[in-house]
Amino acid sequence: MPPRNILHVLRSPVGGLFRHVADLVRGQIARGHRVGIVADSLTGDRVTQAMLDDLAPQLALGLSRIPIERSFRPRDLAGFWHVSQRVRATQADVVHGHGAKGGAFARLAFAGKPAVRAYTPHGGSLLLDHTTLSGKAYLALERILMTRGDLFLFESAFSAAVFNAKIGRPAGLTRVVHNGVSAAEFEPVALASDATDLVFLGELRAVKGIDVLIDAIALLHSNGAPPVTATLVGGGPSEAELRAQVESLGLTSAIRFMSPMRARAAMALGRVMVIPSRAESLPYVVLETAAAGKPLITTNVGGIPEIYGALSPALIPPGDAAQLAKAIAAAMCEPAAINDTARRLRTQVATSFSVETMVDGVLAGYEQALARLAAPRAGIVARA
Repeated sequence: MPPRNILHVLRSPVGGLFRHVADLVRGQIARGHRVGIVADSLTGDRVTQAMLDDLAPQLALGLSRIPIERSFRPRDLAGFWHVSQRVRATQADVVHGHGAKGGAFARLAFAGKPAVRAYTPHGGSLLLDHTTLSGKAYLALERILMTRGDLFLFESAFSAAVFNAKIGRPAGLTRVVHNGVSAAEFEPVALASDATDLVFLGELRAVKGIDVLIDAIALLHSNGAPPVTATLVGGGPSEAELRAQVESLGLTSAIRFMSPMRARAAMALGRVMVIPSRAESLPYVVLETAAAGKPLITTNVGGIPEIYGALSPALIPPGDAAQLAKAIAAAMCEPAAINDTARRLRTQVATSFSVETMVDGVLAGYEQALARLAAPRAGIVARA
């Protein structure tokens, strides 16, 4: 593939979406492409800033941060104009939007020359309740924007199926390219001296099911089981509500909150990772935990069964505090089964979820879309 100019557009540079973009950017640069990023300036944390500081000197097409709110606002006109200017200034061959807002900006931008408009929804907005007025408006806008997309990339077959069911089947190219992890992430993580029994890592919001984990711990404490401790790592809109839940259940001595940090640092803070999500696409935290060979309890939602494969019977139903409490008790009292699953899952992830394969799959999608974009122009020249 010849060197290409690639501009990534995203809203909030946090969580799995940003991890995905950062991995893509590094891989694309390593393969000789010129890459740039446009991201929101209103969100982020110290982990975000450290990653951006590391990436910025490598971005031949530059880094710009502008205010991009989650919902659509009048100021989006300024954001749309900024992205259009960046696309034209960088002579982008590919404009790759991530998430609903990044995808909208990437597909609507004025390019000035033919460019592939790629879109990765990243689950997020696809998995929300769309029965509300705002939810219906989101789906309607996605249907309109679908005509502006040349390439639709899904990190799980589950997300692709949800998109087709809720929005429609795109006329552009579609590819499922699973998220991947690097070889360094298969090194085991040593436990910290103050490690708790459990650890959660992710955004503190309702869809992640942290309230269910807190209720499960409360059930274990009320049943007379040995006290279970947990560390909740992350930040987000539900933090105050979750802290209040912990206090109301009398669990302040058993559950601690910690600010966002890198995955491997968080893994050291608990013996068993718990990801009790109500909805997901293909979460990086599951891949990262599996790669490290760490025991993991998670739910049968979204693309997680695509990671687990034949090991999927180990997954538990979402939103069920009693089942989660049962799984935690088994992991604490008889760890052999969960440790065996962790070993087998590590091997499976090493075989099927490589970051190198992910980067190559996305680039192959770009090249196929670029060829398709050039075909009509070639036909016009031939007829002339």
